[in-house]
Amino acid sequence: MWFFTSKSFLSVVADKENPTGDCLLVRSRIAGDIEELFPDANVMETCNADYRFRAWVSREKVNNAISEYVQNLDYINFKNSVEDQARIRPLMRVWSTMYEHQEAQLNARSRDFI
Repeated sequence: MWFFTSKSFLSVVADKENPTGDCLLVRSRIAGDIEELFPDANVMETCNADYRFRAWVSREKVNNAISEYVQNLDYINFKNSVEDQARIRPLMRVWSTMYEHQEAQLNARSRDFI
């Protein structure tokens, strides 16, 4: 699962050694992003991995952190909630790519009805 917050981008996946176990692997490309949601996480830096920063976090803590983020959500526009201007360009690329995908899907559906 990819999870974007106003201050972080995380990839959360099952631990490949124990996919149904108690811990999930939380990964990030940017230093400090994991700590935004999991301040007590033991974050490791791995230079040869596509996600350079990683931490194993209990499913319960992941669930609680995401639930708390959602409970406290108060912005009406995600992009405007991002204060770090360096994040805006990559976020806009994700937004644009998904918008293009949406339009392609709508166009494909329209052709099916012709």
